Amino acid sequence: MTYQSEITKWQSGTLVALRFLVGWHLLYEGIYKLIHPEWSSIAFLAEAKWIFSGLAEKIIGNAGLLGTVDALNTWGLILIGTGLVLGLLTRPAAIAGTLLLMLYYLFNPPFIGMNSLVPMEGNYLVVNKTLIEAVVLLLIAVSPAAIRYGLDMLIKKKSSNS
Repeated sequence: MTYQSEITKWQSGTLVALRFLVGWHLLYEGIYKLIHPEWSSIAFLAEAKWIFSGLAEKIIGNAGLLGTVDALNTWGLILIGTGLVLGLLTRPAAIAGTLLLMLYYLFNPPFIGMNSLVPMEGNYLVVNKTLIEAVVLLLIAVSPAAIRYGLDMLIKKKSSNS
């Protein structure tokens, strides 16, 4: 059996749809945080129970650091989401998104005995939506098809015509 390196239009279209949908989700989350000045990561950080729980306590205990983390989180989500939606700097945006989502996951992993006091949308064990979305972004980062149908493709065409 030979490996077929060509990707079908359906596969390419599906990857582009995933890029757009995850990008939209991240962009909207960032915009929501930006237009709601009362939002803070303090509740999320207070729930940290694993390897970053000590770091979370330090961030919560320092108002300046908490403000910086909130701003970086908000603007990171906006920039990553915008890049993915527009297909602009797709690979760097997907890699940055993967790293950010993995940080979220590692601060609050759905492991046995690490129950959250905050109500959640579902019940998870090891795998949750954050981990799935991070892996989708990793797939987008390594897939040449993910840059199709976006500004990256237009820029590449324009530079090759010059």
